[in-house]
Amino acid sequence: MRQKIEQAVVTACQALYRLEIAVELTRPDEQFGDYATNVALHLSKQLNINPREIAQAIAEHVKGKMSDIEEVAVAGPGFINFRLSDLALLKGAQSKPTQSLAGKTVVAEYSDPNPFKVLHAGHLYTTITGDAIAKLLENAGATVHRLNYGGDVGLHVGKTMWAILRFVGGEHPEQLESVEAVTRLEWLSERYIEGNTAYEENEQAKAQIVAVNKQVYELHARNDHDTPFAQIYWTCRQWSYDGFDMFYEQLHISKFEKYVPESTVTQLGIDMVQKGLREGVFERSDGAIVFKGEPHDLHTRVFINSGGLPTYEAKDLGLAASKWQEYQFDLSVIITANDIVEYMKVVLKALEHFYPEVVSRSKHFTHGVIKLPGGVKMSSRKGNILRATDILDAAREANQAAMGHDNEQTVLAAVKYAFLKQRIGGDIVYDPAESVALEGNSGPYLQYAHARARSILAKSDPASADSPGVPALDTEERKLVRKISEYAETVDKATAELMPHHICTYLYELAQVFNRFYEHSRVLNDPRQELRLQLVTSYADTLKKGLELLNIPAPEHM
Repeated sequence: MRQKIEQAVVTACQALYRLEIAVELTRPDEQFGDYATNVALHLSKQLNINPREIAQAIAEHVKGKMSDIEEVAVAGPGFINFRLSDLALLKGAQSKPTQSLAGKTVVAEYSDPNPFKVLHAGHLYTTITGDAIAKLLENAGATVHRLNYGGDVGLHVGKTMWAILRFVGGEHPEQLESVEAVTRLEWLSERYIEGNTAYEENEQAKAQIVAVNKQVYELHARNDHDTPFAQIYWTCRQWSYDGFDMFYEQLHISKFEKYVPESTVTQLGIDMVQKGLREGVFERSDGAIVFKGEPHDLHTRVFINSGGLPTYEAKDLGLAASKWQEYQFDLSVIITANDIVEYMKVVLKALEHFYPEVVSRSKHFTHGVIKLPGGVKMSSRKGNILRATDILDAAREANQAAMGHDNEQTVLAAVKYAFLKQRIGGDIVYDPAESVALEGNSGPYLQYAHARARSILAKSDPASADSPGVPALDTEERKLVRKISEYAETVDKATAELMPHHICTYLYELAQVFNRFYEHSRVLNDPRQELRLQLVTSYADTLKKGLELLNIPAPEHM
């Protein structure tokens, strides 16, 4: 309906003023109508005519041309408001999001924890947000490839491997059998902390770690899986991936198509840097190979260090090229923390020389720091970070305190919704008690809202839900139908912007509108029961579809 009205206004502008102008409708306060446009105010500047006069002329031109429009009115300095007929509004409540990305290929890269280290709160956020964005893209018809990129080479690996070797008494892979399967991810995290502490505090250990780090790169160059050192490395890398899989399964998110280890794209990145060096994209500086960003209003970054090893920058070049070579995508979505915003600008500028189409098709989203209220007590045992499991444990404790029982479904809904309801970009203070509350803007509240609607329907006679025809809607019924009709538009907007928070805001508003409807409108044993049961069904179905897009289950009972 929105598009039909927009086209009617475009046609009116062409007929009246011989002007081509883009028209975009908005949703005004209900008292003014169902749609509105300020096109007359824009035309006024071009035509030097009073905007109300233009608005009145357009309104008269549109009136009577569309049976779905019950009223066209001019308000304020020149706004045009459209009120739909009840039938059109009911039809709008059945509309579906557009398949705007049908036939498109999208690569979504998110989560990105590093093997040999623990998942922190930022990984939890990107996992949840990336999964929701991927679902939006799929819902719009795209073929989405979910990738998980992580550093299986690099100094952090050298630190962890150094500590592992100390723990097992040297290159003795058989000693790893003493590590219990359920503790392996935590065990690796503890080894990383040991190695990191030693690197920072002990010069002898630092030199040893640097040597171990080089040894890891060499085993990849040789494709070594057989030496004792290599056996320890590959075993522990697999422990990391197994641990990540277990964690993702606990979160009930969609499966990743594959992990992309840094080691698999490193050589490609090195080759690109060497090629760029020959072609003048990169240059040598103090034994390193760098990209000079200053001519592009950026900063200089090292891509190959003075020791001849590739940096993250070179590996990211290889990753981008690898993704393009495999998928030839229409869109690449990358979600990271916002501390690498400037870093990514340099990498993309360097990449532009090799694959300009990749840069133009890439969207890099960043998020801020994830915190608990008042901060969180850190410890050297935890590595002075807020872990992903710390967030989930805090939600479980809050849910236990509020409800007196454990419900993992509610806990996951609480955490996911608390993250997704906020626009991507800023810091997030996660409040466990607020997130599990059954009142207010929370995931459990929306789950309860859905279960409540289903309980109303469960008490009704199924035969009474037959179509009642199209009676005139009363005030509260119309408000509910109007809000339901906004669903498809909201999903389209969230998809276009890749911003799931739009759906969260809508679902919360929808639940509030339904509460007011139910407060004023008797459903069962009322003369308007058949119509109202249809509205309750439509509301519950809409709430469920929205929650599922956020990867939050909509239970029938709570």
